[in-house]
Amino acid sequence: GNPNLQVFKTLERSLTEFINNTKWTDVDYRTEERINCSFFINVLGLNNDSFTANIQVQASRPIFGSGYTTTILNVNDKQFNFNYLEFQPLNYNPNNFESNLISVLAFYVYTILGVDADTFELNGGTPYFQEARNVIGNAQSSGTLGWSAQDGTQSRFRLNDDILSGTYDGYRTAMYDYHRLGLDVMHNNLKEGKEKIVETLETLRKMHNTRPNSYIMRVFFDAKADEVASILSGGPAVNLASAVQTLNTIAPTYSDNWKNIKF
Repeated sequence: GNPNLQVFKTLERSLTEFINNTKWTDVDYRTEERINCSFFINVLGLNNDSFTANIQVQASRPIFGSGYTTTILNVNDKQFNFNYLEFQPLNYNPNNFESNLISVLAFYVYTILGVDADTFELNGGTPYFQEARNVIGNAQSSGTLGWSAQDGTQSRFRLNDDILSGTYDGYRTAMYDYHRLGLDVMHNNLKEGKEKIVETLETLRKMHNTRPNSYIMRVFFDAKADEVASILSGGPAVNLASAVQTLNTIAPTYSDNWKNIKF
């Protein structure tokens, strides 16, 4: 309902520059090593400089020895309200809360860096997840939704807390095994890679037995459900009956995907 569409174009350009031009780590990434990610912001309402919105965050990484890329994170955050004035400078300060817009973007950048690192080295993303926790700590004083333990079971606080909690170590182990020992070896040994992915499901089942219906389990399958169904439906034979039973136990929300697995 706002006739000034220019503010949205300015915001889009500013956020793109903010994410791509900010130096987020001390690691010297080459251009081809930069992580492919997307931030889809759906603005539901605008009143002066106050935006009501949600944000879908996705990230992917290439698979060794192929042209295939795999989704590693796919999160829909509905707790995303922010203030923005056109041409307002966007700068990340690790020591202070500048705005909810900057903090949410910074939080997801560090979460993406952490998830990506975990897929290459077991628990390799810990420094990035800790930086995301620092963003949470700075933002909690703002009183905006998503940063507190009281903000529900699918908040930014809960995502970060679950990832860094030893209770959900199975998620991070699964992310490493699935990608580095599963997908990345498929170019050389398809059956070995597929068997490792089936083993990953057992790792997640053990986590489910300790903490059923966890948010972090949903985060895993929001990124992986379609791919898991596709991998298990083709290629060398493995014990699919047991794998499908496990999937229906730990991720029943995606039962339609598991019905499509052919064995």
